[in-house]
Amino acid sequence: MNRLLRKISSGLLAAAVISLFLTGCWDQVEIEDRALVLGLSIDAVPPEKADQEEEVTHLLNTPVPEEMISVTAQIAVPGRVPLGPGSGSSEDGKTSPVWVVTVTGHSLDDAMNNLQQQIADPRYLVHLRVIVISEDIARGRMDDLNDYLRRNPEVRRRTWLLVSEGRASQFMDVKPPLQRVPTLYILSMMEKAVTSGKFPPDYIGTYWSADSKWGQSAYLPYVALRNKDNVLINGLAYFSQGKMVNTTKPLEIGAFMAVQGMDPGGYSAFFETRELGVVMTKTNKRYTKTRSSIRDGKPVLTYDIYLEGDLDEHFHSAKPADSPASLHEIEQEFNKNVQTLIHNLIRQTQKDHADIFGMGEIIRAHHPAYWKEHIHDKDDWEKLYDSVTVNINLALHLRRVGLKET
Repeated sequence: MNRLLRKISSGLLAAAVISLFLTGCWDQVEIEDRALVLGLSIDAVPPEKADQEEEVTHLLNTPVPEEMISVTAQIAVPGRVPLGPGSGSSEDGKTSPVWVVTVTGHSLDDAMNNLQQQIADPRYLVHLRVIVISEDIARGRMDDLNDYLRRNPEVRRRTWLLVSEGRASQFMDVKPPLQRVPTLYILSMMEKAVTSGKFPPDYIGTYWSADSKWGQSAYLPYVALRNKDNVLINGLAYFSQGKMVNTTKPLEIGAFMAVQGMDPGGYSAFFETRELGVVMTKTNKRYTKTRSSIRDGKPVLTYDIYLEGDLDEHFHSAKPADSPASLHEIEQEFNKNVQTLIHNLIRQTQKDHADIFGMGEIIRAHHPAYWKEHIHDKDDWEKLYDSVTVNINLALHLRRVGLKET
């Protein structure tokens, strides 16, 4: 009996070991058989311009919302996506590394189902890196868009969500000389803007996090096309009550990052001084300390901003910038100009009830009793944000003045 049990045990053990080498991916799908979506653009479609629907998800007599959106997908063509820079896509599209498909729908989910009906391979969003939406969408239909993307496990939180000046579909057809795949060029541009201090790391996950906080309003990159293929980071598109309300200028991105203390610095300032004429300075480092208090029942925040930079250019002037007094004059004039820029930006966001600086989160963290008494939802803080007193103390230190002839 013991011998029989040993034989059975040995047989079961051998079967268990052999089974480890027989496992396989029973549900695998080859990468060549997947429609990998690299980029999406979303535009609003006026009712009078909506095409005849294909009745993929509903029949024509089904009650559905009248609003429609246009979704343009940039799909990778297997074997044609280059590993490095190359020449632009051909005009006839025969050697293009991407296939651009445009569909319409009453929602993003509806449009994506219509997209699947027009392509042979199953669509996958695991490589989706850039989503561009038009201002019309950002100002009105963000709830439906966020709901679909947040519930989709294939969408990465490090995907870039951009707001476009004009139609978003333009960005799916750009042909930059530095990159054959438009989406990868836009992705590279945004990532390098972050590393060079030109833009905050505001991925779609960061946007959702800010949108969920009671003490902070969300913002997104605001981009535009210049000369058909040049992508311009045109400012910040910021939100209130879940909708886009306004945009900033490109230079105000640097002012926003200075308030936040985001390093490294990457913006240059071009201004005129009283004695030295016109100069240009470049900011290399940013550091910010924040203090908060409650005075007369209202929040008061103070930002102590410290910047380090270089004197990049000194235009024609009879007086050279070669002394500590001259550099001090440039620093003082810079401080005055940038303080005005920051105050104007803060005041504009207060008028729009959009706290993109996260001042409410500072009050919530350091003054919880005041927060619990006055703030019961996000709308309460967005209304109170207009009355917050903000003090800005700014100091620039010029470390280098470049080379000069002797």
